[in-house]
Amino acid sequence: RQKIETAQKTGILSLREHKLDDVPDSVYELSNLRTLDLSKNNLTVLGRNLVNLANLKSLNCDSNKLQPGSLAPVSRLSKLQTLSAGGNRLGEPSRTEGPSQPQPEPLPSLPVSLKQLKLDTNFFSSVPPQICNPSLVKLEKLDLSFNFLATIPAGIAYLTSLVDINLDSNSIVSLPEEIGQLKKLKALSLRNNHIQVHSTVFSEKNPQPIPESLFTNTLVIDLNLHGNKMTNTQLNDFQGFHFFLERRTKVKNKNVYGGALTDLNVCGLE
Repeated sequence: RQKIETAQKTGILSLREHKLDDVPDSVYELSNLRTLDLSKNNLTVLGRNLVNLANLKSLNCDSNKLQPGSLAPVSRLSKLQTLSAGGNRLGEPSRTEGPSQPQPEPLPSLPVSLKQLKLDTNFFSSVPPQICNPSLVKLEKLDLSFNFLATIPAGIAYLTSLVDINLDSNSIVSLPEEIGQLKKLKALSLRNNHIQVHSTVFSEKNPQPIPESLFTNTLVIDLNLHGNKMTNTQLNDFQGFHFFLERRTKVKNKNVYGGALTDLNVCGLE
């Protein structure tokens, strides 16, 4: 009760690690709430009355037991800027009885106000279509690490404001050409995926797994490929890679006192 009273004044409420199976009704009466932290509980759904929190800008429900469809009320939070729902079961097929039951969508339509979306560790085997949505033009940061993604859809190009993408620890073998349309992209992490190169003589039959457009058309200066089966020497043979190196050197020279650039294992590769 003390926390609820304080939250009425501050607009901030943390119920992290409270062993909650449900969100208390009193939370949904805090119409001025801007920040809500429900992480590390036992929640399987978010109550329908979440829509009452019309001023909510940040929602953290990491490390719960949220199932596909459980984020439905989020779609009506028109001021939400940060949604963090890592460590849940949003991509896990639900165990409904009988084949006739339609599977709920893992995600609802997402608020167009979103700037940061964190959905790591959620059993996704493909990127939910609600993410690659032309209306999410404000989204700057996307975290889909620790899932089971093998491919990234061409629709990623719709997210024109993306600056930072984390795709660590998936099963990704290549990126689509369209990733080069993310003109503001600066950081891309692909650690521990399945990107590999058999020959750097690239052709239609042997396409470059990281397209030239990423190096030439975006602002990427931070690319992490640690834990993929390829070498620094192979990466240096990628078409367009020298553009990336030049851009990175300029930025480093600007930022590093004296302009020293001695980074031998570029992009986390040996």
